[in-house]
Amino acid sequence: MTNPVSTHPDTARVHDGVVEVIAARTLYDVGHLRPESHFEADLGIDSVIMESVLLSVREHFALSAELPAGPATIGELVDAVRAALAADAGSGAPAPAATDAGAADPVTEAVVAAAMRQTQYQRHQLDLDADLEGELGVDSVVLTSVVAEATERLGLTGPAPDLAGATTLRALADALRACDPAVRNTATGAEAAGGAGTDTPEPRRAPGSAPGPDPDGWDHRSMKDFTEQRDPDLFAKTRSFAGYLRSREKDRLYWYGMPLHSKCGNRAVIFDELEGRKREFLMFASNNYLGLANHPGVIEAVVDATRTYGATHTGSRFIGGTNMLHKELERRLAAFKQRPACIVYPGGYSANLGAISALVKSYDTLVVDRLNHMSIVDGARLSGAVRKIYRHNDMADLERILSRSAAEGTGGRLIVADGVFSMHGDVCDLPEIVRLAKEYDARVMIDDAHSTGVLGVRGSGTAEHFGLKGEVDLELGTMSKTLAGMGGFVVGEEEVVEYLRYYSNSYVFAANIPAGVAAGLIAAIDVIEAEPERLKRLWTNIGTLRGRLLEAGFDLEHSESAILPIVIGDERRAMEMGRAVRARGLFCQTVVYPGVPLGDARLRVSVTCEHTPQDLDLAAEIFVDAARETGVLPTP
Repeated sequence: MTNPVSTHPDTARVHDGVVEVIAARTLYDVGHLRPESHFEADLGIDSVIMESVLLSVREHFALSAELPAGPATIGELVDAVRAALAADAGSGAPAPAATDAGAADPVTEAVVAAAMRQTQYQRHQLDLDADLEGELGVDSVVLTSVVAEATERLGLTGPAPDLAGATTLRALADALRACDPAVRNTATGAEAAGGAGTDTPEPRRAPGSAPGPDPDGWDHRSMKDFTEQRDPDLFAKTRSFAGYLRSREKDRLYWYGMPLHSKCGNRAVIFDELEGRKREFLMFASNNYLGLANHPGVIEAVVDATRTYGATHTGSRFIGGTNMLHKELERRLAAFKQRPACIVYPGGYSANLGAISALVKSYDTLVVDRLNHMSIVDGARLSGAVRKIYRHNDMADLERILSRSAAEGTGGRLIVADGVFSMHGDVCDLPEIVRLAKEYDARVMIDDAHSTGVLGVRGSGTAEHFGLKGEVDLELGTMSKTLAGMGGFVVGEEEVVEYLRYYSNSYVFAANIPAGVAAGLIAAIDVIEAEPERLKRLWTNIGTLRGRLLEAGFDLEHSESAILPIVIGDERRAMEMGRAVRARGLFCQTVVYPGVPLGDARLRVSVTCEHTPQDLDLAAEIFVDAARETGVLPTP
């Protein structure tokens, strides 16, 4: 969708193309990008981002030669592009072809411009008929931002409409016209039909305001209603959300962040901030799958190392922040995962951010499962790569995307998937992912956050579970779950790990985990290897509770792990069931947007090896009673 450029390109046309690219790469509004804007002083564009801008501008205008690295302002870059275009014209190089961007259609143009800013794609990469998820990698969160910006560009007031059903940019533009008479006739050549142009638009509610309560006073809003509230006061959205949050807490529906007053085992004492008192709960919201957080040997190792090395090390790994425990932890993790080398990050989230952004660049393609963890989504955004989303565990869709990407022949490809999907409990189809990666020359990274210590005969994760050790390029994990500490890690070939040490910003520019935490993690690995009965007991408990819940009639999707999702769908009913469960003395997670999409709300139940048979019986009884009280299950 590149603007056509003549052999003597005029400044205005080239300027518009350059500004589009800069806006897509930096997320600035085009109105902020003036010819005299200085890249560093005015726009904060450093040398790394500038390199990406120059490469993207060259691709946008199909220039045969590299652009000079020296332009200091947008105007200077425009002049450099004009000179390069003139040089190409003089040498007989073909001018870039024009493609249909819907430039004559203000609604489509607004949608495309919003998509460019929110996705960092260039105009020529945005095919109007490309599938938003599978081909453009636009998930529901990004789509919300695209719709909100498009409606703002069209001068519409009120919140962005919910157009999540639109699967292409063209369908999104059509849906905008259909849902709001104010833009219905803005397409070129559109004629008013049946007096549609005289319709009076229905009043649009202000962002963050109630859409109209039910007769019983129920507030239909979700957290999605506050993500794109726009106001000159940056904090206006926080005031709107504060009122919504207080209302949910008053009704005992939001219970997030309540502080523990004890160790977190099969039971835990929690301070109920809504009631102002401590309460003991049967705990089914912990990722302490093997009970290592409370193991005496792990705790003693943390205490001893803290006394020896101090509370922390006050530096990054490169500058005074590495000690022998960090080196030993990386060696032990690599051995446990049966891979040559390991790098430890400050957290699992930063491991995904750092590894993905270091390896994948704007000219590469990241292929991801639509239910991957948010840290993978954010790593993709940070990398600026072309992102393709395949339907959850749909290997035919993955093959379709890989085939198209390979045919385009630009850059490398990295497939990233959760080993165990954190809100669904099912396991990725790793054998097919590996097979397709080999066939289409892609690399594979598996996030074993909820697989380490759970899957495999030794508990080393998804690759062991499927007998594919050494077949997965990178295995990533977090140490805040089974391993009972903090931090994240990536294991793989030594040369890849060494590259990550120098190019992962979340490793290079961050302090690492304290020595005491590293010592505790090493002790946790010792316990996993010395006490395999913990893993056996975990799976006995998983099978017991899963069987009881299925027998009761709950929808557990395709869970094959320690995570058992009780799928409810409706957000209100899920929160009400969560409240009923807690009232009976059991603590588990109530998961609503943005943890899952709207309409897919659930309770998330985590099983550990510390649960006793009596705990499991009582839990099943509580879930059934709460479900019948709230209408999730029928009353017998």
